[in-house]
Amino acid sequence: MSNKRIASLTLFLVLSVTFTAFAQDEKEDLGTEVVNIVKPYTPTISDAFKVKETPSINDSVTTKKRPVQYSIFSVPVASTFTPAKGKATTVERAKPIKLYDNYATLGFGNYTSILAELYSNFEISRTDNAGFFFRHNSSQNGIDDIRLQNKYYDTRLDGNYISRQRDATYGLDAGIQHQLYNWYGLSDFYSESLSDEMVNDIDPQQTYISGYVGGSIAFDESIFEKATANIRYLGDAFGSSEFNITATPEFSFPLTDFTLKIDGEVDYLSGSFDQNFFNATGIDYGYLNAGVIPSLVYLNEDLTLSLGVAAFVSLATEQSETEFFIYPRINASYRLVDELLIVYGGAQGDLEQNSYYDFKETNPFVSPTLFIAPTSNLYEGFVGLKGKLSNSVGYNVRAGYGKDENKALFIANPSIDDPTDISEPYQYGNSFRVVYDDMNTLEVFGELKVAVSEDFSLGVNGSFYSYDTTFQAQPWNLPEIEASVFSNFNISEQLYGGATVFFTGERMDLESLSGPFVDDTMEVTLDSYIDANIHLGYRVNDRLSIFAKGSNLLSDNYEKWLNYPVQGIQGILGATYKFDW
Repeated sequence: MSNKRIASLTLFLVLSVTFTAFAQDEKEDLGTEVVNIVKPYTPTISDAFKVKETPSINDSVTTKKRPVQYSIFSVPVASTFTPAKGKATTVERAKPIKLYDNYATLGFGNYTSILAELYSNFEISRTDNAGFFFRHNSSQNGIDDIRLQNKYYDTRLDGNYISRQRDATYGLDAGIQHQLYNWYGLSDFYSESLSDEMVNDIDPQQTYISGYVGGSIAFDESIFEKATANIRYLGDAFGSSEFNITATPEFSFPLTDFTLKIDGEVDYLSGSFDQNFFNATGIDYGYLNAGVIPSLVYLNEDLTLSLGVAAFVSLATEQSETEFFIYPRINASYRLVDELLIVYGGAQGDLEQNSYYDFKETNPFVSPTLFIAPTSNLYEGFVGLKGKLSNSVGYNVRAGYGKDENKALFIANPSIDDPTDISEPYQYGNSFRVVYDDMNTLEVFGELKVAVSEDFSLGVNGSFYSYDTTFQAQPWNLPEIEASVFSNFNISEQLYGGATVFFTGERMDLESLSGPFVDDTMEVTLDSYIDANIHLGYRVNDRLSIFAKGSNLLSDNYEKWLNYPVQGIQGILGATYKFDW
């Protein structure tokens, strides 16, 4: 229906209603009527019923679906297609390093030098291992302008046994060592005045024979953490003897935030010399030191703190004298910037028991007439910084100041004017004694290590010392500067090597021309020296390698001790062979 037609129809209806209304008004008057509403209208809402989402169907026409069964009628079809066999992609893996339980080394060099080593390890069971290590190093005469025998050799054999059980680890070790040295450092006075016949009558040889037996035990989960014990003997060609027994138990008690550690220390030393330097009067010495070191240890991600104290009692058995010592044991380190910057510091003290064995290890030319006494390290306060400048560069800088009582110093023995009064080969001003002094020491240390790659690393360190003596005129034979440079490198898979350079500053010693009652002495300055060393190796295969070593490459016959020049350029060529039994 169109819009015009709808409009016409509407107009017609309106006019009809209007006309009818007017017509009714004209014919009759309907009047008025009152309508009373008896009950108001109250609408109600019927209950609503929810339409089921899934209505049930009740229809007689609806039929049940029948299950449909499928079947395939297979007909074999001939095919000439053959699939290619799959092949896994290969991954290059590093060749595993073959580890051998044994190796043997043999080398020869100038000065008729011999270097020999043999190491072997035996697996007794899954938990037990045993092994031994043999080493020999020797050299014959050859130092320029030396009139006495100057050969030496050092031979030692060490063995060990380790048992790793479920809750504990046990270890036993033992060894024996034979060393030969010569007091070849004649003073200038005797070197110029003695005839060849008189020199030939001097037998300057000294031999040391030492041995030790020790053991250790460590527990995995126990307040008794571990303990070590050791017995060592030392004898020489002049009737000297020394026994040293040490034991160190360690306990640990975990607390809420701290760990209480209690360490013990027992050191018994007893020895004797057949005579003193000037006459046949013997020297006996003996000390029993016992100490306890309690400390509280705190650890977290950034802070490591140890607060402790060490208390010692020292009994001089020959003099029947007893002394008590208390030392600080404080250590702290704090990580300021991850591994980049770590600050550390503390204060340490200790009772150091000197021994004939330790003295001859430091200076093999000491006379067998020493006075042995302990050194009291009252304290050493230190502070430092360490960390990494990058992943390949590490550093360590430290400064410390300490005070020692009875600090042991090496000094040349006096020479005797009349050779006819000499009865021993160490009385020609060619041996050393020990003197003690109270000393303050300032030390500044720095170290830098660079690991460029797995094939090259370089390091350098140095120490500066300042000494303040109390009774002695000089800190005898102690340098003010020590430094070293070291490097390791791999040129190829087969060729490798390393180099070290040591620098030692000037030292002072005291040289005399007479006995102890004549004040005819003078201070002597020992020049500083540089000792450069290098070693190269070539791996022929995984078992055999060839090596070459060079020492004192600057050919400087420097004096490490007064009147004791060292050998010049030293070279050695050898081979190492690895094997299994």
